[in-house]
Amino acid sequence: MSRQEEQIKKFEADAIAQAYFEKLKVLISKKSIFAQQVGLLDVATYLKEIFEEAGAEVILDDSYAAPFVMATFTSSVPNAKTLIFYNHYDTVPADGDQVWTDQPFEVSVRNGYMYGRGVDDDKGHITARLSAVQKYLANHETLPVNIIFIMEGAEESASVDLDKYLEKHRSHLVGADLLVWEQGARNILGQLEIAGGNKGIVTFDVAVKSAERDIHSSYGGVIDSASWYLMAALQSMRDCDGRILVEGIYEQVEEPNERELALVEEFALASSESATEIYGLTLPTLETERAAFLKRLFFEPSITIEGFSTGYLGQGVKTIIPAEASAKMEVRLVPGLEPQDVLDKIRKHLVSHGFEQVEVTFTLGEMSYRSDMSAPSILNVIELAKRLTPEGVAVLPTSPGTGPMHTVFHALGVPIAGFGIGNANSRDHAGDENVSLADYYSHIELVEELIASYE
Repeated sequence: MSRQEEQIKKFEADAIAQAYFEKLKVLISKKSIFAQQVGLLDVATYLKEIFEEAGAEVILDDSYAAPFVMATFTSSVPNAKTLIFYNHYDTVPADGDQVWTDQPFEVSVRNGYMYGRGVDDDKGHITARLSAVQKYLANHETLPVNIIFIMEGAEESASVDLDKYLEKHRSHLVGADLLVWEQGARNILGQLEIAGGNKGIVTFDVAVKSAERDIHSSYGGVIDSASWYLMAALQSMRDCDGRILVEGIYEQVEEPNERELALVEEFALASSESATEIYGLTLPTLETERAAFLKRLFFEPSITIEGFSTGYLGQGVKTIIPAEASAKMEVRLVPGLEPQDVLDKIRKHLVSHGFEQVEVTFTLGEMSYRSDMSAPSILNVIELAKRLTPEGVAVLPTSPGTGPMHTVFHALGVPIAGFGIGNANSRDHAGDENVSLADYYSHIELVEELIASYE
């Protein structure tokens, strides 16, 4: 019997894990999408009920756009340290543009995997960690460490108002020994990744209106169109190799230190070849040499067109010069770069290159955060994970993704480590989001051991 099969059998025989798996099914069935303002209070209220049933003291604060849930398990041990779990209960949508084998808002189990919107990002982590707390308490009179779950509902929309909630409840959270981040994954070798940072982001809309109305395309040789104008403006911001051409951005980038570079060199498995295989790329990657690929992925900013809209896209042909064009854009940030400053530089760039008619509108922004993973509480996590993970551990100072780590660290000053239940093909934000049942249960065991390490 393989280790995966053993873990699944243990999971199926564990009454506490199964009880909270049933609650996860309910959580998945309840849509909670900040971008659509769907179900946030309903899910926050359900979480409050779950944690109160588990014996926690719970605060549900709905002062701002997305309710904030804080659940505290207090140890009776004198001068006990504090462990924080940060999670979010909002998800991205699962609309018709995605292909799902089963209904996205119902947990389905096939071939040792669970599927559903939020099983990995991020509701599954909540129930797994709560299962670990309850498993420890089932065999001990008290916890050896205070445990606080903080759960927000706007992470998928740049954690709107999280800073306000953290400031409001800061007195309960400062001085913690460790904060376990929302999620994490195993890489393509099955190694458990433990990460200490993420990139920031600034998202913005760009738009051009070149005329009062669309024009007959017979004028195409003498009249400019919003489409060509905007495409030229966007092209001016990036070279053919993917480097950002906006003046002043790279000069502000905070270079990684030797340990951060060494961690990525040793443990990061991302490569031009792996990206091509995982995503089925038909265009070449912008960087192929391994060291340069990793440095750009983990430590450098990038600019991306998320979507482009202009002209007629219906059936048949409509011979027009479009009067309007727009695009949704993003820049992934690294330490040293601030969202508004980067956007100001982009506005200046467009004007100085003759594209003053492009209207730039800020939408979302988050700062980046990076750690060299040397804090004692993080080293403790790494050692525990090594003992419990036969496949090995990969320690990374940051991840290419984005989240509010900077916001949390700035507010609380606590060491942060991210690890979780995902896998290299968990398909977060895509169809058939999934988690291995074995990985789910392994996370429960690791968190239980982390709690026990404070004895």
